[in-house]
Amino acid sequence: MKLRLYYIGKARDEPANRMAADYLERTGRWADCQMREIDPKRFDPARQHAAAYKIYLDPAGKIYDSAKFASLMRRLEDEGRETLFVVGGHDGLPPEWKPRADLLLSISPMTFPHELARAMLAEQIYRAFATIRGHPYPR
Repeated sequence: MKLRLYYIGKARDEPANRMAADYLERTGRWADCQMREIDPKRFDPARQHAAAYKIYLDPAGKIYDSAKFASLMRRLEDEGRETLFVVGGHDGLPPEWKPRADLLLSISPMTFPHELARAMLAEQIYRAFATIRGHPYPR
């Protein structure tokens, strides 16, 4: 399974960046994971990954608990779907991108810095794969 985590904005918070990178590196034992910064004026992830399942983080999105998120990841893995995550910057996502998402996902009704949101998402991705594999991490 291929996972792509794109984020808008400069990665300035080193501790949060290390956390996100660490969780995706751990997930790498089960899936091909990549994370990178994008400029929405130059790169449209939906166009680059047209067949991927697109999950965009948005405060108005659906709220999943960890178990429901793990079930979604299991289904996508079983389908062999490339999965694309996009985390907006300070101003969120470009409005024209939201209708192209397969899922608008909210990690919380609270507002977080985009770098912390990315770390939280990366942890939930790792937790989902650990749950699927019966790894002791989620206990």
